[in-house]
Amino acid sequence: VQLVESGGGLVQDGGSLRLSCAASGFSLDGYAIGWFRQAPGKDREGVSCISSSDGSTDYADSVKGRFTISIDNAKNTVYLQMNSLKPEDTAVYYCAAVLNELGFAISVKMREFDYWGQGTQVTVSS
Repeated sequence: VQLVESGGGLVQDGGSLRLSCAASGFSLDGYAIGWFRQAPGKDREGVSCISSSDGSTDYADSVKGRFTISIDNAKNTVYLQMNSLKPEDTAVYYCAAVLNELGFAISVKMREFDYWGQGTQVTVSS
């Protein structure tokens, strides 16, 4: 059972990246999946989350209008499309999954997750 992030890299201010979070060993069906980031010296921050059950989403204010989370159930993968990137978006990005069969409301403030990925570095140069 694991989550594997990919798609990170170095991009210029205003550029775009698409992160992927591929699940293996379990189906994301019935799970809520979140994206988090942690910059050096800062606390981990919830960026976005999505419920595989009903497609509901939530975003941190800092990324609203720039980032879009989506899920491809056939590929068992969650994506984070990041546009208009800024230097302050520089961080290690992690995805995480928590069972949500009962369909409780999701929020970027959630912190209790069952599985975590290893992270992918995103660096935005000015």
